[in-house]
Amino acid sequence: MGLKLLHEPETEDPILSVVNLIDIFLVVIAALLITIAKNPLMNPFSRQEVTVISDPGKPTMEVTIKKGEKVERYKASGAIGSGDGEKAGVAYRMKDGSIVYVPEGSDAPAPR
Repeated sequence: MGLKLLHEPETEDPILSVVNLIDIFLVVIAALLITIAKNPLMNPFSRQEVTVISDPGKPTMEVTIKKGEKVERYKASGAIGSGDGEKAGVAYRMKDGSIVYVPEGSDAPAPR
């Protein structure tokens, strides 16, 4: 008679748990590689110029510019738009995309 006990311990191969860990690590590595490939600042094969602006218009604004291998970062000082000065003229964007500057105080009419 071959009766099996319900609580009989199973003999597991310890190498199976190692194989499962390797599978998990491969999935994590693939996800990291995809993330790096999609990020234009991290892509080592990209030779194009990339500009990233974080927190635009806020005092914590930061501009990151990547030109080939060189990466430059600029942080806002919080003094944007402040200082002493006066209006010097008016600039108009034309329908063809060009910009015309008219100095203040000139007798020239606004462009049409």
